[in-house]
Amino acid sequence: MELADSSRHGMLVFVSDSPSLMHSGTDFLFKPIFLRGFSGSLHLALLLALVVSFVCKKLWVGDSEGSKDRFNKNEKVLCYKQTLFCCLGVSVFSLVWCLLSYFYWYKNSWSGDELATLLDLALRTLSWGALSVYLRTQFSDNKEFSFLLRVWWGFYFSISFYCLVVDIVLYRKHVPLEVQYLASDAVSVFAGLFLCYVGFLKIKGKNTLTEEPLLNGDSSNNLESTKSRAGHTVTPYSNAGLLSILTFSWMGSLIALGNKKTLDLEDVPQLCSGDSVVGAFPVFRNKLESNSGSASGVTTFKLVKALFFSAWKEILWTALLAVLYTSASYVGPCFIDAFVQCLNGRGVSKNQGYLLASAFLVGKLVECFSQQHWFFRMRQTGIKMRAVLVTVIYNKGLTLSCQSKQGHTSGEIINLMTVDTQRIVEFCWRMHDLWLVIVQVALALLILYKNLGLASFAAFVATVIVMLLNWPLGRLQENFQDKLMKCKDERMKATSEILRNMRILKLQAWEMKFLSKIEELRKTEAGWLKKFVYTSSIVSFVFRCAPTLVSVATFGTCMLMGIPIESGKILSALATFRILQERIYNLPDTISMIVQTKVSLDRIASFLRLDDLQSDVVEKFPRGISDTAIEIVDGNFSWDLSAPNPTLIDINFKVFHGMRVAVCGTVGSGKSSLLSCILGEVPKISGTLRLCGKKAYVAQSSWIQSGKIEENILFGEEMDRERYERIIEACSLKKDLEVLSFGDQTVIGERGINLSGGQKQRIQIARALYQDADIYIFDDPFSAVDAHTGSHLFKEVLLGLLSSKTVIYVTHQVEFLPAADLILVMKDGRITQAGKYDDILNSGSDFMELVSAHKTALSALDSKQAETASGNQSISKDNNGKKSTNGFHPKGENKDLQNDKADEIHEPKGQLVQEEEREKGRVGFPVYWKYLTTAYGGALVPFILLAQILFQILQIGSNYWIAWATPVSMNVKPVVSGYTIIVLYVALAMGSSFCLLARITLLATSGFKTATLLFNKMHLCIFRAPMFFFDSTPSGRILSRASTDQSAVDMEIPYQVGAVAFSMIKLLGIIAVMSQVAWQVFILFIPMISACIWYQQYYIPSARELSRMMGVSKAPVIQHFAETISGSITIRSFDKQSRFQETNMKLMDTYSRLRFHFAGAIEWLCFRLDMLSSITFAFSLFFLISFPKEIDPAIAGLAVIYGLNLNSIQVEVIWNVCNLENKIISVERILQYMSIPSEPPLVIEENQPDYSWPSHGEVDIGSGKSTLIQTLFRIVEPAAGHIVIDGANISLIGVHDLRSRLSIIPQDPTMFEGTVRSNLDPLKEYTDEQIWEALDKCQLGDEVRKKEKKLDSTVTENGENWSMGQRQLVCLGRVLLKRSKVLVLDEATASVDTATDNLIQHTIRQHFSDCTVITIAHRITSVLDSDMVLLLSHGLIEEYDNPTRLLENKSSSFAQLVAEYSARSNSSFEKLTRLNDKAS
Repeated sequence: MELADSSRHGMLVFVSDSPSLMHSGTDFLFKPIFLRGFSGSLHLALLLALVVSFVCKKLWVGDSEGSKDRFNKNEKVLCYKQTLFCCLGVSVFSLVWCLLSYFYWYKNSWSGDELATLLDLALRTLSWGALSVYLRTQFSDNKEFSFLLRVWWGFYFSISFYCLVVDIVLYRKHVPLEVQYLASDAVSVFAGLFLCYVGFLKIKGKNTLTEEPLLNGDSSNNLESTKSRAGHTVTPYSNAGLLSILTFSWMGSLIALGNKKTLDLEDVPQLCSGDSVVGAFPVFRNKLESNSGSASGVTTFKLVKALFFSAWKEILWTALLAVLYTSASYVGPCFIDAFVQCLNGRGVSKNQGYLLASAFLVGKLVECFSQQHWFFRMRQTGIKMRAVLVTVIYNKGLTLSCQSKQGHTSGEIINLMTVDTQRIVEFCWRMHDLWLVIVQVALALLILYKNLGLASFAAFVATVIVMLLNWPLGRLQENFQDKLMKCKDERMKATSEILRNMRILKLQAWEMKFLSKIEELRKTEAGWLKKFVYTSSIVSFVFRCAPTLVSVATFGTCMLMGIPIESGKILSALATFRILQERIYNLPDTISMIVQTKVSLDRIASFLRLDDLQSDVVEKFPRGISDTAIEIVDGNFSWDLSAPNPTLIDINFKVFHGMRVAVCGTVGSGKSSLLSCILGEVPKISGTLRLCGKKAYVAQSSWIQSGKIEENILFGEEMDRERYERIIEACSLKKDLEVLSFGDQTVIGERGINLSGGQKQRIQIARALYQDADIYIFDDPFSAVDAHTGSHLFKEVLLGLLSSKTVIYVTHQVEFLPAADLILVMKDGRITQAGKYDDILNSGSDFMELVSAHKTALSALDSKQAETASGNQSISKDNNGKKSTNGFHPKGENKDLQNDKADEIHEPKGQLVQEEEREKGRVGFPVYWKYLTTAYGGALVPFILLAQILFQILQIGSNYWIAWATPVSMNVKPVVSGYTIIVLYVALAMGSSFCLLARITLLATSGFKTATLLFNKMHLCIFRAPMFFFDSTPSGRILSRASTDQSAVDMEIPYQVGAVAFSMIKLLGIIAVMSQVAWQVFILFIPMISACIWYQQYYIPSARELSRMMGVSKAPVIQHFAETISGSITIRSFDKQSRFQETNMKLMDTYSRLRFHFAGAIEWLCFRLDMLSSITFAFSLFFLISFPKEIDPAIAGLAVIYGLNLNSIQVEVIWNVCNLENKIISVERILQYMSIPSEPPLVIEENQPDYSWPSHGEVDIGSGKSTLIQTLFRIVEPAAGHIVIDGANISLIGVHDLRSRLSIIPQDPTMFEGTVRSNLDPLKEYTDEQIWEALDKCQLGDEVRKKEKKLDSTVTENGENWSMGQRQLVCLGRVLLKRSKVLVLDEATASVDTATDNLIQHTIRQHFSDCTVITIAHRITSVLDSDMVLLLSHGLIEEYDNPTRLLENKSSSFAQLVAEYSARSNSSFEKLTRLNDKAS
């Protein structure tokens, strides 16, 4: 009160001595009571006007109309939102200032000036708050603010400016002045200036995404237009102004939109060219190539160098921001001693406290600006680095050689694209941390030396010791991380392979065995994960105790050296240690991140060094240069250059334009390798290969992209409807498309899962035809189609559309050979015969063997026809074609059964593959609860919280003790001895350290256990899911959860959950310390926390949906890559690499733009929270300065050093809450897959069949509309009726009991990575003798014996090192081992030559003579010796009878098929007979 009295007295003296400023009777114009009274009257008038306006609108206009049309639909006042927040800010400022003034004056008597000031501040609070409400709810659709409102703003600015001028003049004349007046008037002038600028300059603008619309009124009409524009609009960041960039206001429009509706991908703007991978990748590629020269020269250092120089400007700019932030963070420790002395009454001037408080505020503001822009720029850089790395990995995957591919499977490369690139993104955020530690330690030592003298060297030594611990601990972590990533690669590789082949696993009842394989791999991975987690916990404990160690060493040295310590210097040291503590706290994470990043960079560099395809294998020439289309001279080629024997030996042939060349030979003779050689896929040892013109390729194993049928056929070309329809007709696809609900717009599932083998093959052929190439290469294109379709394709495609083109085709069907201009006969990698059909028939034995095998097959057909002609019937009518008691018996309506081909299934009303489902709205509490209670029912959670609370209490207690016990100055006698101070401080510090150890250990244990349980449950649910789930779910979605989401659960989410609780406890601790000094400070936290919560609630809907969309947008990148790897040969053969690379970049940009705006949203929030907490801290300082002198300066100083961390802790709390909600989405996505509907039980205990079931193999199928084979194996449950095998209804027994007793050879032969033994006997049920016997029976025994490791010979991913025919023989070996009574052959011999087919048929007849054999085949000769023939057309039974009886009826469809096949085949043998006659 003395200060106030002297101020008023000084003002009166000044006024009386200043005739230039006053005349007689006008001195009241300079008195506070007049100035505040006039201001209060002005605000009272505003308040009354707003109330009257509100009442009038309610009575006359009506509330609804005003709220509907607050804005013109196309234009709005540009600064409306800023105006609203300005008004609200003035109201809040006035409220806080009113409270501060009240508490400052409340213990003394009130003067007129003080009452006028308080009344003015109260009226300001009410009037500006009312104006904010008016602008928010009642602002009309005018394009400018009302005239009266603008006039009032003018008056407000004028009176505020007048008051400020008076304050400044008085201050310059050294008249004591209340700081309340100066601060209040300064804020009022700035606010009034802004409002006048807005009101009188009438700034307007279009409602674009660069502004912040959709905050008011009903803008539903605008939402659709915004949605349609946003996906094509460049991010507002690209053309934002300086103020918008500084405050992150460019994000406001998207965040506001997220509060109005659930964000969709179309709402998120595109990236600018600099941030897009399209713009960033060429720069990175040039840097990498200039550093490395070639792909084989890429090292980790060169990769890092290319990354650095492609983003060096951003890195240097962020380094500058980091230095600025570091410097600003030490403002507190520098001035805290002076602040304590000022509170102790030893300040150098009366206003020193306010100047120091202002210095603290400026430091916090600089810290806020620099930190948020540092982090955002680093996130921005990380996004670009991830995009270019994914792109370079993708591009490398397109050029890998076959041998390199065998060493790095798609699962491993997926890990590179997901986990390893993510590590580099996370490292970017902490890129500067390591060298910043050195800067911070240096600054800290300078401050400590200034305050504590030589004792600072003890702090230096302790810090160095802590730093030196980095080396062994870092090496240990690097080792564990490396092992962990290798194990993860193995698991992802196995998972990817299993997902591709899930159908065969379920058909064979092997899925649980392969699940156990995944669990074993995970168990090994979990072992390394456990070591890594617990090692990280120990490292974290050591480093988190380091600040305590440093402080104990420093204060102990002070005591030993007799250096006097004062509370101000102690508090400065503690503040310094707290800053170091943050860095040293984060040092283990930084070291760990560096280790993980180095491992990831090593892995990526290693991958980029892999060998590419040889670029000089093929000499390519444009069309028209030469008459020769293909020429190979003295060619020797080998898939493995290190192998002693080449794959292709002495290859010599020439093909002219327009020729048809057929390639034939037995299984494994090198036919497909020859075609691959022409495509440039097989490494060349020697010789010359020339190719003239554009080529197209149809692979033996169909490769179909996910997407529409039309897109697969066009394959990037423009639509030519006439040519398109002609090709559809030639490929016999017209009827198939008519059956499909969406025609050629039907979306094909992954790997063409909803198409039959024949359909996939014909779409492949159509794709090749549409490219209009010069050279067409077909690898056994007719194996997957029936005789009629094969004849149609051969006639319409090879002899029709391609009559003038060069065609090379591999075939096992001899009837297609006579039309060839050149036939190449392959054996053991050599061309043993070459020439026209007639020329080579008698020129060698190899071709004759093939022809003789075909003749043998036809002889069976002829005998069957002869048998029919003589009327010989072997099946009596009374048993309806059944042989004894076993067989296959369809019952019920004849037209009521459907085959299991997808082209014969009526399509569902919706597409098979749908957009990935994502949750919307808030992450539900059950997700958090499920996560917290998964491990030990949540029993560890209370102990973790208790340990953190005790840690916080003991840590605060130790600081409180040393601040209280040390004297304020050397003149004050210490309360206790120095020895007691140190001992008790050490005891409290040790207690907090033990609590910290308990918390870290329990958290690591709980997190590891939770991750393990979630992994096991999710994978069990996936493996037990019905086949429809895998048909309709791209594997990329599953792999994304098994890799990225599981990785988050393993290593991120436990610590994120803990961080939320721990930061909240820390914030409560800070509030408690500050409130303990003066409880009134607590009042300041109420509006601040309310504002923070409001901002968090305003931000989280947008951030949550952006995070979810980020999760969803990862899967297409992975899926596209997986498809690209599997179809890389086809892509290269069509020269479509650039198109696929562009698609990958578009998918990456989709993900990057989501991540970019997510990063912007984070910093938008953090910046505002930082500003709020900084201003609150400043008010707290001013409040402490204005307190009565009874307050202990040391404790007040302690409150200040805790308050220095207020903004960071508060931001940390909100950030952790928001980040947890974003990270917990990984748990949400895993829980989604834990609720997949399951298949029927594997085993039903009360209804288990006998061990010998089925003993006869009698199958009875009742009426029902479902697919035959799938229903037999219960892949699909019968919609009606039932199936009975040997008297047992298969729907009543477990699916494992059923499938394990049946056998099938699938249409797509499948081999798994491993060995020959593991592929034949994955369940390890048979001896080596039994396996060898099966191999001999399926004609593979000799081939396996040639291999060095025999049964342990390596099988690569997908069996790529075995031919298609050999893979089918392996599948035959499996059923020979299993010896079931029911065997299903689904095109089992489609990929083998006729001779091998004859042997297989003989083997089946010999070893399965007492079994029911259901054969699905396109080769007529494969079904002629069947007891019954079931002929289907468009999914319905057309004929079912004994083949002999069906052949008797010449009008039957079966007889017509046989006749067509016979006519086609016999045409070639007429030539054979004539040649034999001539030879004889």
